[in-house]
Amino acid sequence: MDYLTQHVESLIFTAEQPISVAEIQSTLEEAFGLKFQETELNQIVTDLQARYNADTYAFEVVEIDGGFQLMTKAAYHNTVGAWLRQTMSRKLSRAALETLSIVAYKQPVSKSEMERIRGVNCDYALQKLLEKELVSIAGRSDGPGRPLLYATGQKFMDYFGLKSIKDLPQLKEFKEPESSIGEPETA
Repeated sequence: MDYLTQHVESLIFTAEQPISVAEIQSTLEEAFGLKFQETELNQIVTDLQARYNADTYAFEVVEIDGGFQLMTKAAYHNTVGAWLRQTMSRKLSRAALETLSIVAYKQPVSKSEMERIRGVNCDYALQKLLEKELVSIAGRSDGPGRPLLYATGQKFMDYFGLKSIKDLPQLKEFKEPESSIGEPETA
C-alpha cells in the first residue's frame, strides 16, 4: 500500500494516549479493508523512531506502556513548559476557579447545584472550564430533567500538579482568618 508509513505516522500523531501496534493494525484494517502484518507495522514504527531521532526534529516517537506517542524532546521541555504556563494560568478568572473548586470537591455535580452553592449563574465559567478540559461531562443525573453532571477533566490533575483527586486539600485544612477587616483582634 502506498504511503503506509504516513498513515502510521498520522495515527501516532493524532492519538491522545500512546497507541499500540495492535491498535494501529486494527485501525488500518478497518480503514482500508486489507490485512496488515504486525511485523511490517513494527518495522515502520522503528523507522519512524529512527527518523525523528535526528537533530532536525524537536520531537520523537517514544514507546510508553506498550504504545507509541509523539513527544517533545527533552531539550525543548523548558520552552514548551513556559508556553503552557502562559496559556493556562492567565485565563482562569475568580469565577472559574470558584466553579472548578465546587466541581473538584462535589463531583459529580449538576450545574444547578453549582449555581446554588455560588449564588450566581455558572454558564460562562463552566464553558471556559470545559474548553480547557479542566471539567468534563460525567453523565446525567437520575433526577427530574436528567441534568448533566460535571467532574474534573483530563487536564485538571496536570494543571494543579496532583497525583490523584485525594491529594486535594481537605476542607478541614483550610483555616479561617484570625481576624477580618472591621473586626477587632482578640488578644
